[in-house]
Amino acid sequence: MSALAAPNEVVTRALLRQVNVPGLDRPAALITLDNGFDHTKPNSFGPGGLTSLDEAITAALAADPAFVAVTGKPYIFCVGADLTSLPQLADREQARQIGRLGHRVFARLRDSQVPTFAFVNGAAMGGGLELALHCHYRTLSGGASALALPEVSLGLVPGWGGTQLLPNLIGIPAATQVILQNPLMQNKMLRPKQAAELGIADVLLEPADFLERSLEWAAGVVRGEVTVTRPEVDKDMWAGVLYFARQTLDQRLHGAVPAAYRALDLLETAKDADFATGTAAEDEALADLVFSEELRSGLYAFDLVQRRAKRPAGAPDKGLARPVTKVGIVGAGLMASQLALLFARRLQVPVVMTDLDQARVDKGVAYVHTQIEKAVSKGRMDKGTAAKLYGLVGGSVDKATFADADFVIEAVFEDLDVKKQVWAELEKIVSPEAVLATNTSSLSITAMAEELEHPERVVGFHFFNPVAVLPLLEIVRGERTDDAALATAFAVGKQLKKSSVLVSDAPAFVVNRLLTRFLGTVFAAVDAGTPLDVANAALDPLGLPMRPLALLQLVGPAVAYHVGGTLHAAFPDRFAVSENLKRIAEAGQPIVVDDQINDEVAKLLVVGDAPLTAEQVRQNALDALAQEIRLMLDEGVVAEAQDIDLCMILGAGWPFHLGGVTPYLDRTGTSERVTGRRFLPRGAASLPA
Repeated sequence: MSALAAPNEVVTRALLRQVNVPGLDRPAALITLDNGFDHTKPNSFGPGGLTSLDEAITAALAADPAFVAVTGKPYIFCVGADLTSLPQLADREQARQIGRLGHRVFARLRDSQVPTFAFVNGAAMGGGLELALHCHYRTLSGGASALALPEVSLGLVPGWGGTQLLPNLIGIPAATQVILQNPLMQNKMLRPKQAAELGIADVLLEPADFLERSLEWAAGVVRGEVTVTRPEVDKDMWAGVLYFARQTLDQRLHGAVPAAYRALDLLETAKDADFATGTAAEDEALADLVFSEELRSGLYAFDLVQRRAKRPAGAPDKGLARPVTKVGIVGAGLMASQLALLFARRLQVPVVMTDLDQARVDKGVAYVHTQIEKAVSKGRMDKGTAAKLYGLVGGSVDKATFADADFVIEAVFEDLDVKKQVWAELEKIVSPEAVLATNTSSLSITAMAEELEHPERVVGFHFFNPVAVLPLLEIVRGERTDDAALATAFAVGKQLKKSSVLVSDAPAFVVNRLLTRFLGTVFAAVDAGTPLDVANAALDPLGLPMRPLALLQLVGPAVAYHVGGTLHAAFPDRFAVSENLKRIAEAGQPIVVDDQINDEVAKLLVVGDAPLTAEQVRQNALDALAQEIRLMLDEGVVAEAQDIDLCMILGAGWPFHLGGVTPYLDRTGTSERVTGRRFLPRGAASLPA
């Protein structure tokens, strides 16, 4: 064990106690996982934690209990392996030993002659969920916040039995969803009801008295009064499901995520191999992947999302934030309506929208009501909450309704003069302390506020579409924005459950500036004569969430052309204005239909006679990103490269295996070739030298 010691491990202790359960002739053994901290520092397993669990199982079985159950501290079951220890592993053999240790300890619950139960009382991810899968039976709390096997998103595979146990419990289609599809869809979590419906849990119980009900249920199983039936797994469809999954991976990732393909191989093994063979294959996969560049980038990205996003660099003292008791929204279009629903749900304060006429206001309010009704019908919101939200969201054609608002955000047409006019009108209505926020995607906050009497309370508050899904919020400080307005913006962002990044007032801020440069390079290749399909597929080896033309369609050609124009005005040497993009925007036709390029759009293009290869397009795009990021860091648009990566992960959906963007540029040598130096120290998001 000394070879596996992790000096910085926060050890999760396995605390054993005997519990008398009515109806049983002897006590049950209850093991509670607890690392000694509250729920903000979840339980995890390193060598020390696994050893503690091993010792607790030994002591529990020695007492001849009626059954053995494992549960967690309040709100947390266990979130898996201690990821901080992985970069400390010195060689492949140590990585293999970590896999074997987890397999050996967990297998004691699976192989036990005494009935074993997992009482999943809270978040259970990765190795935590795998621990539960080794138990003979599982209860699940309806209040568990997150259930997942997220390893593939980091560059790993479920390495403690998950790839072998899960498909043989719930079937290969559902297991493929949990192990592959969900991690690759922005690391989607399962809700407790979904997990129970899939068959991961045997019974779903209310959180209020979860432990008591779990003990009663387990006693019923032991006495033979409760019979657990599980559907037989259909193995005839195994090969077909995995063939389709592999095709899907090829289409989406093009080999860019080795962990996804290793997970597929392990799922294939699970069909016929005995458990020892399958878990030995997991050990080998873990040993290989721990020393991959993709994993190091994934761990770096995970740390950004879990830690840096919660402590925004440069944010002012939160004690300066002013209370927000009413929110005003200028506009009642789709974006404004999405914002109204979000503010009402998260802040639980009155939210009022205004627009040019009553019809537009009514349409915006109706949209909010419809979304509330949908949430109720799908069981995502109770009727009491819905009734409250109905009462909180309203509309008016008179901006005087903003007189008592503490926070007003505009979501009107992306034109500087229009936005300046809005603020000029509002300044006469709202109090001098009210924060004025703009959802602009590219315009200058400083210019927007320059003619106001109180420009210090204007702040950029840039959301990403769809508002309810993408977690990033770029909070932009104008030249005269004061700390109180900025602190209030960050406090509101936190209440909205967004990850906020402080950005200086620079054209298009971070995400839109980089995506515009990126798309501009691809479109420059099209303008030069590169076929649309070649340019569109050129970035496939990166495994991005969507191809360039699909991204352009999502953003909207008109919006992309407008933002491109803003950046061209600021940086004409790097941001060109494509007449072909203008033609597409004016035509109003979809660029991509069913993942195929629209022939009608292709006919609109006027191109040159100097086509590029896919490799040239890709390298040009990467070179452009490296150059632009270096310039943004030199300009102080954000504090560090880490903030750029955080923005690209949370605002553009760029995958963990790229580390956002800068680790990939470092890994490929692009950073040094284009800018003369790396963005990150060697080893920060890559293998050590």
